[in-house]
Amino acid sequence: MKLLMKISIVVIALTTILSCNPNSDHKVIKLAHGLDINHSVHKAMEIMAKDLEEISDGQLSIKIYPNQQLGSERECLELLQIGSLDMTKVSAGVMENFAPKMKVFGLPFLFRDREHSFKVLDGPIGQELLDEATQFWLKGLCYYDAGSRSFYTKDHPIKTPEDLKGQKIRVMESATSMAMVQSLGGSPTPIAWGELYTALQQGVVDGAENNPPSFYLSRHYEVCKYYSIDEHTMLPDILVVGTHLWDKLTPQEQKWLQEAATRSVEDQRELWANSEKEALDAVKEAGVQINYPDKAPFIEAVQNIYDQYQIDPELNTLIQQIKNTK
Repeated sequence: MKLLMKISIVVIALTTILSCNPNSDHKVIKLAHGLDINHSVHKAMEIMAKDLEEISDGQLSIKIYPNQQLGSERECLELLQIGSLDMTKVSAGVMENFAPKMKVFGLPFLFRDREHSFKVLDGPIGQELLDEATQFWLKGLCYYDAGSRSFYTKDHPIKTPEDLKGQKIRVMESATSMAMVQSLGGSPTPIAWGELYTALQQGVVDGAENNPPSFYLSRHYEVCKYYSIDEHTMLPDILVVGTHLWDKLTPQEQKWLQEAATRSVEDQRELWANSEKEALDAVKEAGVQINYPDKAPFIEAVQNIYDQYQIDPELNTLIQQIKNTK
């Protein structure tokens, strides 16, 4: 895998240099992500690519590499930072390693509902956080809906926090995600998304947490027959462009790319809503037991995480601003 990554870096670096030749009238932007081609995010990216080609009159185009062809989310971000890849999609949970304020999105039960999260993401708070990682060579273009994350397990359903005790739960490489699972009594285990099916199958972990489409498209429902919809977090996905590319684009080209990205948000949200229902119907049909536990005990169990944030004035202010968004 490491050799493959090195080869990929060289190939992408060479093609990026050629595709972004300032003497060329046509620039090809390389975008890699870890999702299946049937995922709403991938479909929205295809719409974005088509729009970008149209509004730029063929001067800009996007080539998409799905399914972790070029590495995990973290690896893709690192490729952006060194200029060997142009764009990627990552979860806010992974992005917090590069833009510390984004860990606020990983706080459990932060948003009242989906509409509340959209108002925050589409407003000044969301924009401020998109801009935060620029100093680390990463520029956020927009947020994609990733629904809400819930627990799925192999041996028994999660109906109360007590059911998580002694359970090894896969989490992203996110300090906030690990703190949440620990607060609920579980044992957080960071594992790359592409390795999770095998880890579940072999008993390396007892379960994981994610949204319905990811649970379905990853085929994790073949191993985990219990899905507990507690909706503990609403972590958005983030479309990111490397500043190595962004700074090479003309102001007009930057405008075109931002416009295409912004346009794709509404398409993605509509696609997401449809895929979420389809995923739940499909896993039910496959024999997954779905339950909707009382959220109150879960909310109470994670309050210590909020208490810890009170000693950080900047993050505490951000939390209050999000909660006060109407």
